[in-house]
Amino acid sequence: MSQDQKNNNFIIGLVVGSGIATIATLLFSPRNGSENRKVLKKTAEALPEIAQDFSSTLQVNRHRLSTSALKKWDNTLDRLKTAIIAGVEASQNQVNLDDK
Repeated sequence: MSQDQKNNNFIIGLVVGSGIATIATLLFSPRNGSENRKVLKKTAEALPEIAQDFSSTLQVNRHRLSTSALKKWDNTLDRLKTAIIAGVEASQNQVNLDDK
């Protein structure tokens, strides 16, 4: 499973788990219905800010993951270049040995 798929599964689990926790809290709350409605109204009013915070967090993590992937790619390219240079040198040495 790729890292992006794992991240997507984590986010989906986070959202689903939060929804289930919210419903369970409301069902088992010691408050009466009107108090629960007040809490829900305040929560609904805060949702845009919560969504913005969540979006910002995702963007920061996406950038961090992208940076990490680019570093790994650069390391892979460096190792590939080193291997190619070694292969060319070995071929040249073999040609030189064959010429003698």
